[in-house]
Amino acid sequence: MDTTGLDHDELAAWVRLASVLELLPGVLDSQLRRDADLMHFEYFVLAMLSEAPRRTLRMSALAAQTNATQPRLSHVVKRLEERGLVERFQCPEDARATNARLTAAGWRRVRHAAPGHVANVRANVIDALTPEQVGQLAVIADAILGRLDPDGAMSPTYHRYDRG
Repeated sequence: MDTTGLDHDELAAWVRLASVLELLPGVLDSQLRRDADLMHFEYFVLAMLSEAPRRTLRMSALAAQTNATQPRLSHVVKRLEERGLVERFQCPEDARATNARLTAAGWRRVRHAAPGHVANVRANVIDALTPEQVGQLAVIADAILGRLDPDGAMSPTYHRYDRG
């Protein structure tokens, strides 16, 4: 492994990416908190449940799809459960497992939040790029994901919208 410092161009690219990684979560959280009383990760959990068959997933599958530790996911799902947006119940196929299901109120909330979230993503990310750059961003993200997720644990999440 090369442990030499970054050259000027590499450092410029890295600092910009690090800045995006620092700023984007706050931009996403602010809009979702204002418009839907949700944090981005809460919205992400609700969105993954909304796309699941019967809007239900095992907690372990939901953790994998959201790249959350079991304790973090349990904490977030508990908060969503207290707000009536999610319910947990014993898995009928495996009594040792717990399922999470989006409630009717959770479905309404995610549907209410989605247009504003999409508009925020479009305004702050997509519209800042040319169509060619959007394609390049996908290629760049795939290259980085190949290093960060070499086993493809989250690949069902980030490949779900790929063209067949």
